Amino acid sequence: MRLRRRSEVPDEGEGALDEVDATGDDGSVVGPYDADELPEDGAERVDLGSLLIAPEPGRELRLQVDEASGTVQSVVLAGSDGALELRAFAAPRNGDLWSEARPQIASEVSGRGGTATEREGRWGPELVCQVQVRTSDGKTGTQDSRIIGINGPRWLLRATMLGKPATDVDGAGEWEDLLSRVAVRRGTQAMPVGEPLTVTMPPQARRVER
Repeated sequence: MRLRRRSEVPDEGEGALDEVDATGDDGSVVGPYDADELPEDGAERVDLGSLLIAPEPGRELRLQVDEASGTVQSVVLAGSDGALELRAFAAPRNGDLWSEARPQIASEVSGRGGTATEREGRWGPELVCQVQVRTSDGKTGTQDSRIIGINGPRWLLRATMLGKPATDVDGAGEWEDLLSRVAVRRGTQAMPVGEPLTVTMPPQARRVER
């Protein structure tokens, strides 16, 4: 897995559980994980501060950076058929932030002339979105995305699938498995609900201009 820093952010269209059930049928912990409850799965994860990502062959790890502030806004895992964008937010100790965020996201998509349809997915309710965008050659195209929200202990992980994993839901199992291996480190500091958790760039990362 290569690590790339990018300045362009793709147009996304942008408690006690009510968190997703964190145990499988055999009682084992299933992901995404809280960083304090990582299983002994042998995976070496890249430490990005609030997000720990297990490297995956054929996927490139990119950091989407706001060049004005130098702040990392999201983490993207990109492959030949699509991408998975990850963002983590502070959430209340008892609550369901994803249920609050879904109608807000749907309203934003609708305000841009797009559609947001709710469906039941692997982690509960998710949004399938379509938004018209202007392509690099000046034409109008449609951007499809699946937005998945996962409530954790005082955090919300928001995952956006783009490309084929957004349009071919039944064939997106490998991408969902990739998401299931992510871990979130909330930290103990007090934070406003909804504030993004800080993503840090590893010392070995180098900037790649595009």
